[in-house]
Amino acid sequence: MSGPVTGVIELPIHLDWSEQRVYDLDDDAQLGLMYERVIREAVHLDDLRTYLNGPLLTRLWPRLYLPMQVRKSWESRFRDLVRAA
Repeated sequence: MSGPVTGVIELPIHLDWSEQRVYDLDDDAQLGLMYERVIREAVHLDDLRTYLNGPLLTRLWPRLYLPMQVRKSWESRFRDLVRAA
């Protein structure tokens, strides 16, 4: 995952159908919210690659609000996330 680490991102409607859809990645609260939305809503691997960044995901992981099944699924696939939690 090599998505952006700074700047402003507008998520496509298939990932975020709310009125917000625009996130300032330099604001930790907005960054976390964007990651939560992408992780929960992405259907295609390209969405994950486009919008998520591996090191940022690891840093944010303990603070992300995700359904337990989603969290377990990601942690079983990406062991670094277990260590981050």
